[in-house]
Amino acid sequence: MNYRTKAEFFIQGITQGFVEATEVIAWADEVIVAAPKAEDWMIEISTCGPSDRMVILSHLNTIKGEVDAAELAALCKAKGVA
Repeated sequence: MNYRTKAEFFIQGITQGFVEATEVIAWADEVIVAAPKAEDWMIEISTCGPSDRMVILSHLNTIKGEVDAAELAALCKAKGVA
């Protein structure tokens, strides 16, 4: 799964209330460990706190790439969101 698709899932999740900021922060931490090179957005999200929803959203919107609609739909379905 590409970062952009996961970012879009988290954007929808935070704005619709089915994802907590802590879940996004934990994901950013995992991405930093796994990525060959940490990008700015990864570090910025990783250093956010649970109450920094708007800051997290702004960083998620900077992630480049294309959204894979099928993967996004699968993520939403797995979370119980249509």
